[in-house]
Amino acid sequence: MAMTAADVMKLRKMTSAGMMDCKKALEEAAGDFNKAIEIIREKGKLVAAKRADRETSEGAVKTRVSGGKGVIVCLGCETDFVSRNADFQNLADAIADVAMANCPADIEALKACRMPDGYTVEQAIEAQTGKTGEKHVLACYALVEAPFVAEYVHKINGKLGALVGFNKEVPADIAKGIVMQVASMNPVAISADDCPKEILDNEYQVAVQKTKDEQVQKAVEAALKKAGINPAHVDSEDHIESNISKGWITPEQADKAREIIKTVSEQKAANLPEQMIQNIAHGRVQKFLKEQTLLEQDYQMSDEKISVKDALAAADKDAKVVVFKRFSLND
Repeated sequence: MAMTAADVMKLRKMTSAGMMDCKKALEEAAGDFNKAIEIIREKGKLVAAKRADRETSEGAVKTRVSGGKGVIVCLGCETDFVSRNADFQNLADAIADVAMANCPADIEALKACRMPDGYTVEQAIEAQTGKTGEKHVLACYALVEAPFVAEYVHKINGKLGALVGFNKEVPADIAKGIVMQVASMNPVAISADDCPKEILDNEYQVAVQKTKDEQVQKAVEAALKKAGINPAHVDSEDHIESNISKGWITPEQADKAREIIKTVSEQKAANLPEQMIQNIAHGRVQKFLKEQTLLEQDYQMSDEKISVKDALAAADKDAKVVVFKRFSLND
């Protein structure tokens, strides 16, 4: 069966595949359009399998909000060149529309949702993979439900987006400011009260160890100075050897420094004041919570030094943030 240019164009409109791919698929399928479509989709699966280990650090983040619900999705790819392509952006938009229309429970459920052409989201992504020859992935999907939802996508690169749910409708400027705050400052939780326990436990352990290391280091530096040795000249074995060759310290001073570092470190580590260590560590965790929880962060949209919590209260004393989601391809 002879293929016409009109047949090729028809298949291209149906699949968005390249002209040559459409021509070859029609020839292989002997003019059967359904078989040709499957050939193109199978090619996408093959390309995806071959490039499964490739990084997908580029792509498009999209958000949609409707009726107290919001979704955020990300279609990922390998290169900025592909991510800026109109077909790629259109597919990302179409997936976001499908996500908003269906509000699936998770990313796997979204992959199974049907696109307007009857194919699943996963099949549509496979087809785009076959068209570009790059790995494509559904990198993110999240659903937010709240009485009022604000959305934001960073317009310059389109690779960063956020959703924030409020307990009630809030003024547009504060809603926009807080969702942009989430996007730019990447908080770990809304407040200290809902910060995950594993994060708090990890921060406390890090703070304890950091505090112990600092106390030991202070004791070592004090002992080195008392012995007439500059601590900066012996802060690592590489520095010690380098500074001996430069004549800044003698081999005898180097040996003395090594002995002081070993002895004082062991003695100080064995006699650290536990209560003081805990107090400092707890203080560091509180500092972490102020910097990393949304309501306690400094509000970036104000020229005054004010927290997000106080900025929201000033706009509406009854308004509360109840949920947020954020995704960035650059994290």
